[in-house]
Amino acid sequence: MRRWNRIAAWLLAALAASGAALGTAVIYFGWYDVSATGPHTVPVHVLLDVALTRSVKVRSADIDVPDLDDAARIQRGNALYRAHCVQCHGAPGLAPEPYALGLNPAPAALVGTARERPAAEIFWITRHGIKMTGMPAWQYRLTDAQIWDVVAFMRVLPTLSPEQYREGATDAPRAAPSEAQSEGPSEAPSEAMRLGDAMAGRDALQQYLCVTCHAIPGVPGARHHVGPSLAGMADRSRIAGVVPNTPDNMQKWLLDPRQIKPGSAMPNLGLREQDARDIAAFLQTLSNLD
Repeated sequence: MRRWNRIAAWLLAALAASGAALGTAVIYFGWYDVSATGPHTVPVHVLLDVALTRSVKVRSADIDVPDLDDAARIQRGNALYRAHCVQCHGAPGLAPEPYALGLNPAPAALVGTARERPAAEIFWITRHGIKMTGMPAWQYRLTDAQIWDVVAFMRVLPTLSPEQYREGATDAPRAAPSEAQSEGPSEAPSEAMRLGDAMAGRDALQQYLCVTCHAIPGVPGARHHVGPSLAGMADRSRIAGVVPNTPDNMQKWLLDPRQIKPGSAMPNLGLREQDARDIAAFLQTLSNLD
């Protein structure tokens, strides 16, 4: 019996090693097609779909869902959906913009999503985004209250005809003008400031595309040299060669670089003040002296 156990163990080890070697070869020799013009293979698509479904279900399980039937909330969500979502996801009788049609995987039709997913899962996906799908994390652009507004409107979306969507109808009483937001993107209301969080700043670097221009130690994908490397940032005496390198000055630089150094190629990325504070805290950890 022990002999057969040993043989089975060796066989499983050999199969695992062969699978790992095959996977490595597929990747290293470029055999897997990463082009957006070709879909994932069926096994890969199924695997990603299962991973998405289970990950979202687990992480959204403890989210408390507020009242989503309020007419004013639905109207605000209507405006936010038109400003930020319809371009990729479409709406009843309305196709996504051309650039969204080439995304792979394709953006979900949110009419179907609203039928299939609980509100807590829609909130989590909208807030945190999904890796490698083009779905951004809206927590850096909208407040939680605004994200719930979008979820509230999405619950109504499947009931709308194309004509109703075009007219802005929601099958709910319209809020008074003083209660409703404008049809364009709305400013996030001010939120209580907290101390800078280095780990939150590390995540925010990804969301504001700092990784596309800078080499940043310890940050995945941050190996580009469009701008200077941020290695040893905490040890530098000045920011952009202009102002002393202090947390307050770093926040000001991140919020409006050209206010600090006119003509700088560093763009204004529209950071929220809290995100700037978090990123400044993370940059203070980048020391060559440690």
